[in-house]
Amino acid sequence: MTNEEPGSSHPNADNSPFSEQINPLLIDLLYPSESDEPLEAVTCYLKQTEPLTVSQIKDWQMLPPSMYVEEIPENDFWEPVTTEQDWYTDEEKTRTAKFQQLRQFLEKELTGRQVFRVGETEMDVYLLGRQTDGERAGIKTKIVQT
Repeated sequence: MTNEEPGSSHPNADNSPFSEQINPLLIDLLYPSESDEPLEAVTCYLKQTEPLTVSQIKDWQMLPPSMYVEEIPENDFWEPVTTEQDWYTDEEKTRTAKFQQLRQFLEKELTGRQVFRVGETEMDVYLLGRQTDGERAGIKTKIVQT
């Protein structure tokens, strides 16, 4: 078919690159903090089977040794955005549902997931895992905490 709508589901979607599968889930999705920030798909060249280290994240991002990087539990990343509160508006409930869908996708597509925060006040946050082919991929956002 030549007049397919963008965003239509394809039976062979599982064969498309990670970013093509995840990007539709990231449209208009903002991670809330003092500054609501978009999420984006990322890939990482580090292919070892062992968990990534803070030092490897610094090398991957070409950060100076003095830059603060920490690994945090994956649930600490998801809990604020996938837990619906009684007082949520319809818009907030919709956002929560989108984050739940994103989480399910990443849990299905990536094994060995890890979350790293880079920086102290304005932090880049990476959720990375291994795809079935061994390549690392995930998502990145920014969190501002003063």
